[in-house]
Amino acid sequence: MAVVFKTALLDEKMDEVFDWSKDSIPVRDALWDHFMESNGHNTDETEASMQKIDAKSDADVKAYVEENLKK
Repeated sequence: MAVVFKTALLDEKMDEVFDWSKDSIPVRDALWDHFMESNGHNTDETEASMQKIDAKSDADVKAYVEENLKK
């Protein structure tokens, strides 16, 4: 049986991970929305950006979200 590792943080709700967030959507969805907004709604570019995020550790993802999504 293959073992699949996922970045658990991506599946957590924004407001449960970040005390500054009021969004109850998963971190993964917040990042998708962020990338779509920043690249003119280009799905291919957003998918490529999400693949890069998927390859990062939870700590790196959290740092990225803190730097780029915190308002």
